[in-house]
This record gives sequence, structure tokens and C-alpha cells, in this order.
Amino acid sequence: MQSHRIPSQIIFPVGILLLFFAITSSVVIGPMAISFTDSFKALIPWQSDLPEHIQIVINQIRLPRTLLGMAIGAILALCGAVMQGLFRNPLADPGIIGVSGGASLGAALAIVVFAPLAASFPLLLTLGTVPVFAFLGGAISTFFVYQLGTDKNGTSVTVMLLAGVAIGALSGAALGLMNYYADDQALRDLSLWTMGSLAGATWPGIALAYTTLAVLMFLFERNANALNAFLLGEAEAKHMGVNVQSLKRILILLCAAGVGIAVSLSGVIGFVGLIVPHLGRMLTGPNHKVLLPLSALLGALILLVADMLARVIVAPAELPVGIITALLGAPFFIFLLMKQKGRLS
Repeated sequence: MQSHRIPSQIIFPVGILLLFFAITSSVVIGPMAISFTDSFKALIPWQSDLPEHIQIVINQIRLPRTLLGMAIGAILALCGAVMQGLFRNPLADPGIIGVSGGASLGAALAIVVFAPLAASFPLLLTLGTVPVFAFLGGAISTFFVYQLGTDKNGTSVTVMLLAGVAIGALSGAALGLMNYYADDQALRDLSLWTMGSLAGATWPGIALAYTTLAVLMFLFERNANALNAFLLGEAEAKHMGVNVQSLKRILILLCAAGVGIAVSLSGVIGFVGLIVPHLGRMLTGPNHKVLLPLSALLGALILLVADMLARVIVAPAELPVGIITALLGAPFFIFLLMKQKGRLS
């Protein structure tokens, strides 16, 4: 198996090249036909000979959307890789074990409660209450699922999955109730991200997403060796000097923060955190020193491709990108579940 893995010296340059191609395509592709040359010109500040509508479409719609999609994909993939390493199971995913459901419930609560202030203080929702409430919702649901699934014998993935289903059902019911009682403005805000969408990309949101990505990448990479030790089991990790319980709490909180901020900016985009780390391990192996940055790279690439598909499949209308990732991820999850059959405890 080792012989089929691709060296990092090859996979990263190839991945960066593919990501650059995806960025270029994402800026060019859309319901409005704009040539590659005009799209590139619109990105140059001193180019003023282009029609204003082309500059608006490129600089205020497609470019922000592309940048946000890269950051969200990278954050979700990073958090998925860390959770799978932490629980030593490829089925662990922020959406499947309830983190995204809890975060979406927290974000929805903030949107409904603070909707009357959104017109006067637009950044209050984008950079303030929604990310904070989403983080709290994700953190609470994560610890609830973790506590249910953990006993003196270790962590039961089966119990975690069932607890995640319960959290998802509860969050869905609460979201439906909020949709029913929300006013027009809150209902529009909720509709924007209920199924996952990058259409609401703003520059303050992009700044928050990339700041979150940078912090998560730095902190996760610092703990990459500890995550490698986790692959041998918690007992072995303790013998290697890892403070297991403290590390679990820290990494779970960081994952909850990352997923919470991602959900607050783009809604619930499922399965990216499930598919990408698994693909990364297939390509380069389980070493988190390589897997974490590779997951971020592949996550950005896959979400960009999914968003382009969402834009063109039913053009000039647009599908929520969460539907595309679900269509890709659900069969993949079933495949993993069949592979794990008989191993779940």
C-alpha cells in the first residue's frame, strides 16, 4: 500500500496547480457569459475600459465567492481530518456527529434574535453574534456527543453517530420552528444558508474566514505529532507523553470554533470534512504533518468545484452548494460505512 502513495513533493505542487485552475475557472464561470480576458482585466484595479456590470459581477460577486469557498472548504476539511484522527475512525465528520447541526442552531438563534439590529449594524451578525452563537452551539453539541460516546473502555463510534443523528434531528426541528416564527428579514437570512450557500460572501466575512483558517492551521500543525500518537490508541499516546484528555478538549473546542464560524458564514455544507481527509490518507498516508495541509488544499479545491457545479447545473438559476456536496458525500459515506461494517463498537 505504501508504494501507491504519492510523495508530498509531488502532490502539493499538483494540488496547488489544480487549485489555481479552479480559482481561475470559478471567477470566469457563471450564468453571465464573461470571457477569460475580461474576467482577468476586471481584477486589475487600473483597468477602467470594461463595462461597469462586468466589474461588479467579477469583483463583488464571483471573486468574493471564490475566496470564501476556498476558506470554508479548507476549514471544514481541516476539522474533519482532526476529528477523524482524534476518534481514530474515518466516519467521524463535523456534520455527521452533530457539530454542524448544533452550530447551525446557534447561528439561526442569533439571526432571529438580532435580526432587528441587522439593518443598523450589519457587521453585528457577520462578525459578532452569529459566529459566537454558532461556536457555542457547535461546542455544546460536540461535548454532548463526546460524553455520550465515551466511557472507561474508550469511545464508541456507533453511539457517537446515533447521538449525532439525535442532535441533527433536534436542530432541524428547532430550525423549522424558527423559520415559522421569523420575520421577513430573518427568514431571508435563514434561507440564505439553510442548505449551504456561498452567495452571501462579504469582505468582512472573508477576512474572518481566513483569520480562522490561519489560526486553526497553526494550532493543528503544532499538535500533528500528538494526533499521530493517537493513531496508536489513547493508552499508547499517554505512554508517549501526550496529555490525552487536555488535548481532546482543546482540539474539540478548536473544531467547534472552526465549524461554527464556517456555518455562520456559509450555512451547513456537509460531507467536505468526511470526504477530503479520507482522500488525503489514500494519497499520502496518515501522517498528520502532511495530511492536515493536504486536507486544507483539497478541501478548498473540492468546494470550489462543487460551487461551480451549483452555478451551472440549473443556470441561470443556482443550486445551494450544500446539495452538491451532499450528493457527492452521501454515497461516499455509505461506502465507508460498508467498509466499517462489523468494526463499529
